[in-house]
Amino acid sequence: MRKAEIHIQGLLAGILEERDSGYVFSYDADYLDRENAIAISLSLPLQPEPFADKRLFPFFDGLIPEGWLLDIAEQTWKLDPRDRMGLLLACCRDCIGAVSVVSMEVGNE
Repeated sequence: MRKAEIHIQGLLAGILEERDSGYVFSYDADYLDRENAIAISLSLPLQPEPFADKRLFPFFDGLIPEGWLLDIAEQTWKLDPRDRMGLLLACCRDCIGAVSVVSMEVGNE
């Protein structure tokens, strides 16, 4: 299982998890309590309940580079192009825009 902190404008907004059954995104409770909290995307509106899907959510998949930039990332970090979570963790720490993805170390659970 892999996890990532999802930040908006430097603030922890939530946690994205890759599980055997798919992906789960949950907003951070403190972030939801903020007066100026904004949703990560229209498809992931602010709510305390987690979102779950068998595939990586389209918003996060859209952060992954394409074309020649993806080729460079795959070759540099020796990543499988089908490993969308691996690509997200490797390539999206410093994205263009307000969202960043920070890998979390996860022990054996």
